[in-house]
Amino acid sequence: MTELTLSIFDPNTLLPHRGGIAGLALALDAINPSDVPFSWKVTEDEVNLSWECSDQEAILSLLRQTYHLEDGYLDVPALNLDQQGKYTFTEGVTRTFLQHGQQRKLSKNEVSLSFMIDEGQPEISRPFRPIEDCYYTRDFKDAFSSKGTFKPNIPIKGHHLPGLVECFAHGAYQESPQGFLALVFLPLACSYYQLSGYRSAVVIPEIKNIKEWVKRRKIFSGSSYRDFRSSSSGESALRFLLQEKLIEDSQDLRVDYCEVYQLGKQQWDGSQSYLKQAVYRVKANDEILALYDSAFQFFKPQVRTNDKGETWLAISKILPWLCDNLITGKPWYSGFYDFYKQNELYERKGLISMSQYLDVLEQTFFDAVQGAFSSFLREQIIQAQKQGRPLDYKQATDKVINRLLRPSTQQDFAKTMVDFLSRHRSKATRGVGAEIYQWLHKDNNWKQARDLALLAIASYTGKGKDGTPEIPEEALDESNINLDSEQELEMSV
Repeated sequence: MTELTLSIFDPNTLLPHRGGIAGLALALDAINPSDVPFSWKVTEDEVNLSWECSDQEAILSLLRQTYHLEDGYLDVPALNLDQQGKYTFTEGVTRTFLQHGQQRKLSKNEVSLSFMIDEGQPEISRPFRPIEDCYYTRDFKDAFSSKGTFKPNIPIKGHHLPGLVECFAHGAYQESPQGFLALVFLPLACSYYQLSGYRSAVVIPEIKNIKEWVKRRKIFSGSSYRDFRSSSSGESALRFLLQEKLIEDSQDLRVDYCEVYQLGKQQWDGSQSYLKQAVYRVKANDEILALYDSAFQFFKPQVRTNDKGETWLAISKILPWLCDNLITGKPWYSGFYDFYKQNELYERKGLISMSQYLDVLEQTFFDAVQGAFSSFLREQIIQAQKQGRPLDYKQATDKVINRLLRPSTQQDFAKTMVDFLSRHRSKATRGVGAEIYQWLHKDNNWKQARDLALLAIASYTGKGKDGTPEIPEEALDESNINLDSEQELEMSV
């Protein structure tokens, strides 16, 4: 009899191996013991397999019970996927684990699929090439000897670990039978996201208790198309961790740490589209997840229709910048100075809503800047009225923003900020001089103050003395919202 034990606490296992062990446990949970020539036992921290037949016969029977090709989809019965779930799982796996043409064969005939995003809005149409063959449904000849026994060292490539590249000097990375088997079932434990710019993200969860994770995963029906589209790797991690929190709110049992593999083109290899670009390790607490949840509501993907009647899902450009701040523990507005210089700002309403998530000191400085800006606007309105013309709000705003963008040192910025607040006094600046001084002179804090000052001006929506808005409604119009178009994803996989 042959026995194989895979433990999540084995010192040789990495996060992908632990995820794969959990994926194996999930696959076993859906198998009828009478249909396979092996037996198993699953505990909280390990999976034990045993069989009396050859290794190859036992493992191939396990794989054939797990991975199916059905109606052009890569189907895993253990995941209990609905129609959209089968699409997102198949697309996710083919763009990550099976991104190379040698690892899967896609149909030459493309079909069009439609997905409902929100009721009352047009459906999204997406091209899909059915999958005809893939690595997971083959014979795994590289893993076994001619006698059907496991090889002691098995070559591992990108279809086992996304983005893994063979070393030109030492050949393919090699694994033990236990490590190889864990990685074969890793796709069952992952979540998949499609990013803009021909990029994908695969999220690998931290597994602390195999049995509890299997219970939660069994209620998973797959991602909707909206959830499948993500603005960035950072958002992919936060969305995944938020979904895990909603499934299991017990801090001891839920997944609160993950790794995100970002895959895309590399300059040194033009033949493959989904090589590894970066790995992010993300752990988020409840406060960060709540902040992301709010931000997502303010910067939701939106259905867009062009003049030809074609629809796509447009993704916010602010959300990825904001999420990158959250996963690195920075204030959500950090780096707004650089973001503003590089991007046209259309999503103002979302920024206005996000400004409520400031602490007391941040709010004090924020209100002071907005108060001074309001005073400045009133002066500009009076001047414009004397000249018999309406206020050019953009020109007036740019005048202030350019003044704040100019300083490059703490001393220069503090001088500019104090001058601006002094020239345009308001009620919001009274009695808060000490707090503002702290913001402007604290070590390494002046750039954060600059970000917050620019955000205060960019999100200003005050009203004049007569109650009319000081900002014209067209300045807040988001009909031309600056979003990433999904049409760039039409490239064949």
